[in-house]
This record gives sequence, C-alpha cells and structure tokens, in this order.
Amino acid sequence: METDQLIRTLAADNAHRARPVGFALALASDIRIAGQSMRMNAAFIRIGLSACDIGVSYFLPRLVGVSVASELMLTGRFINAERALRTGLVSEIVPDGELEKVAEPYIEEMLTTAPLGLRLTKECLNMSVDAPGLEAAINMEDRNQILCSQTSDVREGMTAFLEKRKPVYSNR
Repeated sequence: METDQLIRTLAADNAHRARPVGFALALASDIRIAGQSMRMNAAFIRIGLSACDIGVSYFLPRLVGVSVASELMLTGRFINAERALRTGLVSEIVPDGELEKVAEPYIEEMLTTAPLGLRLTKECLNMSVDAPGLEAAINMEDRNQILCSQTSDVREGMTAFLEKRKPVYSNR
C-alpha cells in the first residue's frame, strides 16, 4: 500500500482553514489530526448549494452524530479544532506547522504491519460501521483472519514476535 493510502491527514493551509473540498476529504480520511488553528465547515450551503457533497452526508453523521452533523450542514457553521476533538471528528490537536511531524509515527506504525492485514482491517472497520448486526461484523472478522492466516506474512509476524525482532513482511 502507498503511504497516502494508509493515512490522509488534514493539513490546514496558510489561513488555517480547510477549503470546501478539504472538509469532505478530511471526513473521508482514516485518521484526522488538526492544527490548533484549524477551522472547517460545510461551505457549499452558504453559496446556494447543498451541503451534501462528495460524501459529507455519509461521513459526517457517522463521525459526530446526526445532531452535530445537522447543525454543521444546515447552517454552514465552522467547527474549530477544540470542538472537533470533543465531537470525535479529529483524534488529536497539534501545534500549527507540526502536522507532518505528528503524522509520521502513524505512517511508520502502519508501514510495519502486514499489508494484507492492514487492508483487511480497514475494509472490515468500514464495513462494520454499517453492518446489520454483531454477527455480520464477526463473520467479516473471521473471514479476514482466515485469509491472513494463509499468508507467509502471518508466519513471519509470529516468528518475529517470538524472536523479539521487527517483522519483514513480503505481502505473500
């Protein structure tokens, strides 16, 4: 997997605001980290368009709940970094200008995992949000464990763990 497929962090521009498309991209990201001056909104509602654009209506209620999503989408109000953290929209707030430095350990940690395991984890996590129930989620988890257990990477991971060394995955 490419690094940009592993993590897409919200990096605010010089004005510390996400552009309209930036809001949607941030919502679609796996991990969101905010600079302390970050502000973003569903801007299209303020210019005569619908706030429902590029997946905003799908992601935002799942991330912050319907009430907060309704407030932000129906009014176009800005959400700042502190409120974004309180509502679960972002994982952490960092000083402006340190987003890349803070994101680097996330990237490095994900790059040390088995590629198939990482891909299936992301797939299952996304599917489980809309799963019809616990049984469907567990069935997907079981499927993924069976698929991963058939690879040489699982053997490498277990051997490396027992030998107290970092694994070297081959994506096989």
